[in-house]
Amino acid sequence: MEKKEWYLEYEIQYNRPGLLGDISSLLGMMAINIVTINGVENSHRGMLLLCKEEDQITRLRSILNTMDTIKITKLRKPKLRDRLAVRHGRYIHSDIDDRKTFRFNREDLGLLVDFMAELFMKKGHKLIGIRGMPRVGKTESIVAASVSANKRWLFVSSTLLKQTVRNQLIEEEYNEDNLYIIDGIVSAKRANERHWQLVREIMRLPATKVIEHPDIFVQETEYKMDDFDYIIELRSNEDEEITYEPVEKQGMKEDGFSMFDF
Repeated sequence: MEKKEWYLEYEIQYNRPGLLGDISSLLGMMAINIVTINGVENSHRGMLLLCKEEDQITRLRSILNTMDTIKITKLRKPKLRDRLAVRHGRYIHSDIDDRKTFRFNREDLGLLVDFMAELFMKKGHKLIGIRGMPRVGKTESIVAASVSANKRWLFVSSTLLKQTVRNQLIEEEYNEDNLYIIDGIVSAKRANERHWQLVREIMRLPATKVIEHPDIFVQETEYKMDDFDYIIELRSNEDEEITYEPVEKQGMKEDGFSMFDF
């Protein structure tokens, strides 16, 4: 029988010497393998486990619940956030009121890249929005995640190196394995109707689309925030406010570049 993965996380109540060794020995006696182990935020420890029978997990839960040195916080089949927590030692934080919105600080770029790469590797249509102030690392993170996911990325509109506003794609660029990157501000301020026709074609493809500045994008199109599968917010620090006031007040510069150029 094929072994299945489980995620165990517990909070340490009393961190005595040998605690991890005792738990590892218990798992070994129960024929449960440890794949990965790491500390996860504030006296928590996470483990990816492998075992053949679900009954093993049931017995493990029963035994661990008798230990006064730890408290089980999660014992379940691993979710994406669990895998990333074990890999990076911290959890991705989502918005309390909107569970599809995930928040990152600039110091979390490695975690953000891994998170987006996992999303990019999933097949089919996905619409991902990413918010953030200038030069915080939005486009660079998207490109890095594309490389990690072995995806070809295409700028439909962007200001990463120079301003890009595309009106057409060549035939080989219409591919569901490609990743399409659209800057909502550039498209809104600089694009013509041919560009918007291209955007609508791309939106119909069963592929991953990443929209920078999704709030501006939905103001100029028939799309709504409810159409997005994930919203990512990237800040320089957790207290930074993401605002579009500079764009609304000053618009585009004379050289054609947005206030949100990189």
